Amino acid sequence: MSILVVDDHRTNLTLLEYLLRAHGFDVKTAVDADSALAAIAAQKPKLILMDLQLPVVDGLQLTRLIKSDPQTADIVVVAVTAYAMSGDEQRALAAGCDGYVSKPIDTRALPKLVAKFMGRK
Repeated sequence: MSILVVDDHRTNLTLLEYLLRAHGFDVKTAVDADSALAAIAAQKPKLILMDLQLPVVDGLQLTRLIKSDPQTADIVVVAVTAYAMSGDEQRALAAGCDGYVSKPIDTRALPKLVAKFMGRK
């Protein structure tokens, strides 16, 4: 079971990948919708940490696409965004996200949240 981190900022990808690997998770990364879909097709993850501000196809559109496909609808998608404006969490949940995390990431809380979604204690 793996985690896919989708974020167009390399620094964020590196931080999240390092943090989650340090807690024993198998992590793959993608920088946009195309690379995310390719990664999902290659090895369906159990969880996706989805940046909402992606180029071309944003994270909400990509989440809708993932959730509308019977082959991928069961993947847990957690929105991760720096733009925590009023109503953003509701929009993310309406698009199909199963959770919502605002940046900057709380490096102590995120692994616990991921573990919960991955079915670990």
